[in-house]
Amino acid sequence: MPSSATTICKNAEMSVTSATGRPSADDLLVLLAVGRTGRYVSAAEELGINHTTISRRIAALEQALGGRVLIRGAGGWELTDLGREALGAAEAIESAVRSLTSDTPALEGVVRMSATDGFSAYVAAPAVAAVQRRHPKLSVEIVTATRLASLQRSGFDIEVVVGKPQLRRARAFALGDYTLGLYASHGYLSEHPVPRTVDDLAAHSLVYFIDSMLQVDDLDLAPTFAPAMRESLSSTNVFVHVEATRAAAGLGLLPCFMADRHADLVRVLPEIAVRLTYWLVTRPETLRRPEVAAIVEALRTQVREHGDMLMGTSGGDGGQSIEYIQP
Repeated sequence: MPSSATTICKNAEMSVTSATGRPSADDLLVLLAVGRTGRYVSAAEELGINHTTISRRIAALEQALGGRVLIRGAGGWELTDLGREALGAAEAIESAVRSLTSDTPALEGVVRMSATDGFSAYVAAPAVAAVQRRHPKLSVEIVTATRLASLQRSGFDIEVVVGKPQLRRARAFALGDYTLGLYASHGYLSEHPVPRTVDDLAAHSLVYFIDSMLQVDDLDLAPTFAPAMRESLSSTNVFVHVEATRAAAGLGLLPCFMADRHADLVRVLPEIAVRLTYWLVTRPETLRRPEVAAIVEALRTQVREHGDMLMGTSGGDGGQSIEYIQP
């Protein structure tokens, strides 16, 4: 659904600079869209204008301001210092327009986020749905991926990753912890001896990520408690891990909040707990968007209210606890 800022920018072939040579409000709103998405194409879709017009208006804005507002990065367009200064003016224009359109402005537009498979399904989806019930004009796109946070502008407003990211010009904060445990299906345990100690794991195969394709160091460290375990079935998708474990492919190293949903899975050696942290990454200029701030707050609330689920319902009560906690 087009926003008020979109409506302004769609007016046919407006003058890109004012008669006095000062930056045009429309050009500033174009910068706002590009600055948030990092891509001309995404900004054009959001504003309902073509890619050529985006390029022309950015060029006109740079001419009016006397310097570059955007530079090309590895992952898209990045704001310069001048661009971030201009972005503040653009946000003020957007806020003023919104205040004229409604006494109680509803959230609208598109929020793009990237998160891991399990988090997307069981944390992000219900959190987003709760926000959308209050703001039906808001659209959220979720891309699932298990990877590091992008070092450059990626086209996402929000990224949720495992492990603390090291980034410039971005804000990162811990959402909350979750636990991985070892699980087996009833069918698997009917055909294999139940492991009683860590040494017993050498006789079992592991269902987990593909080692050569795993980008996240914290997840790569997870199987070190039993290096003698052989890999049986591996995948880049944690839902495959769960279903392969249910199908008796081996012992699965699974997020407890996913495995505990299945009555046919049993946690073995519960003293083994791999504790990891979800981190949320966004940019200061992106977080100032009300719709992004609303989704971020919803994610934080969802994690806080379901902390027990994320940490697992069965902890290690006996024996020596083997716990890997990311720094």
